[in-house]
Amino acid sequence: MQVILRVAGLYNLLFALWILGWPGLWFRLAGLEPPRHWFLWYGAAMIIGVLGIGCLVASINPLKYWPTVLVGFLSKLFAAGGFVYYAFTELFPWSMGWFVLINDLVWLVPFSFILWAAVKLMVGRPVVGEPLSFNDAIEMYRLSDGQTLGEASMQQPLAVVFLRHFGCTFTRQLLRSLESMKELAVQQQVRLVLVHMLEEGEEVEYLNRGSVERIADPRCDLYRAFGLGKGGFFELFGLRVWLRGAVAFFRGCGVGLIRGDGLQMPGAFLLKDQKIVNAQRAKTAADLPHVEALFGTQA
Repeated sequence: MQVILRVAGLYNLLFALWILGWPGLWFRLAGLEPPRHWFLWYGAAMIIGVLGIGCLVASINPLKYWPTVLVGFLSKLFAAGGFVYYAFTELFPWSMGWFVLINDLVWLVPFSFILWAAVKLMVGRPVVGEPLSFNDAIEMYRLSDGQTLGEASMQQPLAVVFLRHFGCTFTRQLLRSLESMKELAVQQQVRLVLVHMLEEGEEVEYLNRGSVERIADPRCDLYRAFGLGKGGFFELFGLRVWLRGAVAFFRGCGVGLIRGDGLQMPGAFLLKDQKIVNAQRAKTAADLPHVEALFGTQA
């Protein structure tokens, strides 16, 4: 990341100096008439030069100075989009595409990787320790009556629902339907258990005390033991997530501060006789448990 930003910084500075030293050369290479008001072109050179300086400063600590990288990413994105628009309107020739490629498009991919790394650092939690096996996990985590998950599953099937962080609009949407989930669980003679990522007791801000069985898993060891990992960019920010998130938001679910690991994926499982007999591992952050289908294998 540091190398990328240093190269980007030097490139933008050199490009700005090129404009200031030979202002008409770029227009001749692009096959365009030079502008009548050169001060506008010089102003563009100054902006590009400032961006170059910003990239060099950001290279000291790319993740700390991610806003500078974001500004660079957006400037390159808008420049490329502007070129496409003006090329379609025939104000710019398509022959300028080579310039847009080396000056703008080529930087979008490395800048996006730096920004994604910054997102993971800010909203995620580091993985601590070796992962627990499934058998070890269900014998380590206990319910409110002192039974382990494994012991409880021998007496009664468990519907174990793993939540995303409590600020997530989809978690809020799920909690709205908690009462209906509890009713279905009672009808199916299944014990409903929620797993969250806060310290034990902190969840009462979102869940009424005693309203439903819950397990605190701030290190996400139980999540991992059930095969739930961290989401990638498209799992967390894909088009489907945005569309479903907009629907949930305008239905009043809203969003809040990230309380937990913002990258952690959710899921739901039917646990019986210490075995998973049905699993719903979310493919995107927007996937909510289908409780009826989860209980479908329940005799």
